[in-house]
Amino acid sequence: MEHTGSQNSLSLISSLVVASLLGVLLSLASSPAAAQPSSCAANQQHRQLDFWLGTWTVAYPHASTLSKSTVSLDLDTCLLIEHWVGGNGHEGMNMFAYSSDDKSWRGMFADNEGRVHMFEGTAASGSAEFHGPSRGPNGEEFINRLKIVQLNADKVEQTWEKSSDSGATWTIEFQGEYSRVKP
Repeated sequence: MEHTGSQNSLSLISSLVVASLLGVLLSLASSPAAAQPSSCAANQQHRQLDFWLGTWTVAYPHASTLSKSTVSLDLDTCLLIEHWVGGNGHEGMNMFAYSSDDKSWRGMFADNEGRVHMFEGTAASGSAEFHGPSRGPNGEEFINRLKIVQLNADKVEQTWEKSSDSGATWTIEFQGEYSRVKP
């Protein structure tokens, strides 16, 4: 019975976290600053992940086929969205937004297998790093670290690592090299 209680608690926490992020994103969309289409477009902090915009093929170790990724802007350029399609019908979305209110980046990962992860992080021209907690299927706690780094104008690397020991050691869960699809 404790396991069910733990699952219910995790489900409730996940729901609250998702609701909180959606609230932040909706407040960005309805704030006076977002009502002016140029506010995010003209703000340097909001533009720090623009190097990732575009259509990409993604190669990663042990994959027999390339994945696809499209990174675009929404909400008057205030929200960056990655929609990716991997192998075996696996797909998901990553959303990132800079909060002008508290001067920080937030992110959310969700996939069609029911996983949801929340992140906070920093970005600079050509790179970003996000961190966030998660739980495994047996209730174990992890810290996730997501890095997005521009290698050159047509290549980006994304690395997702997990730590089960509060960040003392990290295991790579995903490392993909994004290659820009030429028009």
